[in-house]
Amino acid sequence: MSEQETPAPTPGPAPALRPVRGAARCAVVALALAALAWAARAVWHLRLAMTGQPASGPPDQGGGTHRPLTALEDSYHLVSSVGAAVTVVCALAFLSWLDRVRDNARALSGAEPRYAYPWLLLGWVVPVVNLWIPRGIVADAHRSVFPDRRLPAVVNWWWGLWLAGLAGGVGLVYADSTDEVIARAYTDVLPLLAADAVIVAAAGTAALMIRTLTTALQQRMDEAARPAA
Repeated sequence: MSEQETPAPTPGPAPALRPVRGAARCAVVALALAALAWAARAVWHLRLAMTGQPASGPPDQGGGTHRPLTALEDSYHLVSSVGAAVTVVCALAFLSWLDRVRDNARALSGAEPRYAYPWLLLGWVVPVVNLWIPRGIVADAHRSVFPDRRLPAVVNWWWGLWLAGLAGGVGLVYADSTDEVIARAYTDVLPLLAADAVIVAAAGTAALMIRTLTTALQQRMDEAARPAA
C-alpha cells in the first residue's frame, strides 16, 4: 500500500484592508472646523479683553451668585458650546481614521499592534499614559508598515503642540467654568490667546499628519492589491 503525500496547508486569506481615504478626508475637515472654532474663541477672548469687565464685576460673583450676563458674555457661551461640540466630532473623526490606520497596518505587516485595542480610546483619557500612548499608536502603525523609514517629523510636531495645549490648562481642557474663563479674559487674556494659537496650530499639523500618513499607507495598500488583481 503506497503512502499518499499530505498536501501542504494553504495559508488563510489575509485580513481585509479597510478604506482609509474617506476617513482621512472626514478627519481633516473636522480638524479644520475645530481650528475655526478655536479661532472664534480667540476672537471672543480678545473682544472681552478690549471691552473690559463691567462695573458689576465678573459673572461668577462667588458663593453661588451669578450676575446677569452681558450680550457679549452670552454670545461667548454660545461660541464656547459650539466649539465643544465641534471638538467632540473632531475627536470621533480622528479616532475613526486612526482605527483604520491601525487595522490596515496589522493587515499589511502581519504583526500585532504594540497597544491593545482598548488603548485606542483609553490612551487619550488615562492620566500619565496619555502623554505618550496616542503618539505611540501612530508611530507603531507607521513603523510596522514602513520599518525602513523614519517617522515623519510632522508626527512629532503634532504631538508636541497637543501636549503644549494640554499643559496650558486653558486650552484643550478648561479646568475652569465658562464664566471663570470670561473673568480671565478680562484680567489676563494673553495666556488664553496663547493657548488658542497652540490649539489651532495643533489642528493644522494633525491635518497635515493625516494626509502624509494616509498617502503613504494608500500607496502600500495599492501595491499589496496588485498581485491579487
